[in-house]
Amino acid sequence: MSENKREKVVLAYSGGLDTSVMVKWLQIEKNLDVIAICGNVGQDEADLTAVVDKAYKMGAIFADAVDLRKSYASRVLTKAIAANALYEDTYPLLSALSRPMISKYLVDYAHKHHAKYIAHGCTGKGNDQVRFETCIHALDPELQIIAPVREWDLLTREQEMEWAAEHDVPVPTTAAKPYSIDDNLWGRAIECGVLENPWNEPPADIWTMTVDPEVAPDQPEYVTVGFEKGVPVSINGEKMKLLPLIIKMNEIVGKHGFGRIDMIENRVIGIKSHECYECPAALAIIKCHQALEQMCLDHDTQHFKHQMDQTWATLIYDGLWFSQLKEALDSFMATTQEFVTGEVRLKLFKGSCTVVGRKSDYSIYQYGLATYGDGDTFDRTASKGFIDIHSLQSKTWSTVQGPGARRAAEGHDFEQF
Repeated sequence: MSENKREKVVLAYSGGLDTSVMVKWLQIEKNLDVIAICGNVGQDEADLTAVVDKAYKMGAIFADAVDLRKSYASRVLTKAIAANALYEDTYPLLSALSRPMISKYLVDYAHKHHAKYIAHGCTGKGNDQVRFETCIHALDPELQIIAPVREWDLLTREQEMEWAAEHDVPVPTTAAKPYSIDDNLWGRAIECGVLENPWNEPPADIWTMTVDPEVAPDQPEYVTVGFEKGVPVSINGEKMKLLPLIIKMNEIVGKHGFGRIDMIENRVIGIKSHECYECPAALAIIKCHQALEQMCLDHDTQHFKHQMDQTWATLIYDGLWFSQLKEALDSFMATTQEFVTGEVRLKLFKGSCTVVGRKSDYSIYQYGLATYGDGDTFDRTASKGFIDIHSLQSKTWSTVQGPGARRAAEGHDFEQF
């Protein structure tokens, strides 16, 4: 096949060792023209121009770094906040949340450039391969996917470095990082190295967004987060868009050492993994949002929504952002947020983040019903009738089948415990 007749592949490209090697590998081993796309969702890399230039130097026919941060915040993180998205009640899904948006742009570029293939650099035992490919299949079932790491024979980093040198692929001159890092606006994920032994305490050098709680400021700091219909809109009364608000919250909360997670996580593919995450803004904002929902949602809605929050988080973790159930749950979540408006005050101190105040014009918490002092409006006389009806099924069961029946039959107290 002549050079100008080659099929095209859109590569999810970061500029790191793996995806840099892939730019060349896809040309040599697959005889494909490469379109390298880097999605900026708030990772540490400050200047992606060099990443784009590197792709061109390695023979990519087109390369681009797409700034997705505003869209990521407004279209993705707003939904995650509405759902209090914490996988297994712990992990705020920072990696899983970014994959659908990146996948959409990969598909868009594939359509724009008439590419037949999309390639990614995910390993064969991680979650991201599932997320990328499931999202791509949902958006365009006709596109074919290439996962080089699953098929090439470059088993070690040393072999990969040798292959890169042989094929003029520029690689970092610094020593290899001992950990695998994935980061974006919503936090950082850290794995591998000494963390693969879950008995090991995470080394101090893995944390970059949060200070060591032991050396955090000796005075607590109070911060107030304002919400409108479930979306954070202000810090300490200052209105701001969600993107700068998250950036500022990362700074404020991280300064006090809050936001670290050390967990054993159940991966999609069936293995357990020791993961560390650093998510100061994400955890603090979700904590605020939950506190405000406690004031503004009624008993049944709050309890049912908690179950749906867990379902939503699991769907996202499993790569099912583009799915019927997830879209239905988004509609449910949006309905519940209609009156989640108000302010929540946090106290930050040496690794802790505590809700110490909340208020809302739509609060279902009513002082007159809650107080035991002056101003009490609750009708205590109604309680007996309520309890009689509420306990009727238990009373009937006990009389016919349970402890009451056995007590009558045996002539003595039935020892249930």
